[in-house]
Amino acid sequence: MHEYIEGAVRWAMDKLDATDYAFRCYAFTEDAYELGNNIVLDGQGCTAKEAADAYGAEQYTGIPPKGVYVFYDCWGTIHGDYRNWGHVGLSAEDGQVIHAWDKVRIDNYLDIETLAPAAGWTKPHYIGWAPVSKILRGMTVREA
Repeated sequence: MHEYIEGAVRWAMDKLDATDYAFRCYAFTEDAYELGNNIVLDGQGCTAKEAADAYGAEQYTGIPPKGVYVFYDCWGTIHGDYRNWGHVGLSAEDGQVIHAWDKVRIDNYLDIETLAPAAGWTKPHYIGWAPVSKILRGMTVREA
C-alpha cells in the first residue's frame, strides 16, 4: 500500500498551481491514485460528499495520515443544482492536504475551512478522512 500512497502524493505534488481541476476536487484525488500508480479505482459516488458518506469519513477524525482522502462539507451551485457537493483533498502528511480549489494547492487540513469560497458557495467544513484501504478496495491494475 505504501507504494500507492507515494505514487499518489508524488503525482499530486507535480500538479501544484494547476488550474484545470477547479470544481473537480474529487476527480483530482482519484487521478492522483489512478494516474500516479497506473491503476483504476472502484470509486464511491460522483461527488466528494457522496464519497465522504460512502467511505464513512465522519468515523475518522483528527490529523489525517499520509495518503488518505480528507473530506469537507461544502454547499454551492453547479449547473443550477444547489447542494452539498463537498470538497476533498489528499493528505500529504503532517496535517497538510493537497487539493484542487481555485488551483491545486497545499493547506493545513483545518485551514481549508478558512478559504474564501467561490461566489454562492459556503466555506468548507471538515468532516473527516477515509483510510487508504477503503480507497484502494476493488482497484485494478491497468494493463501496459
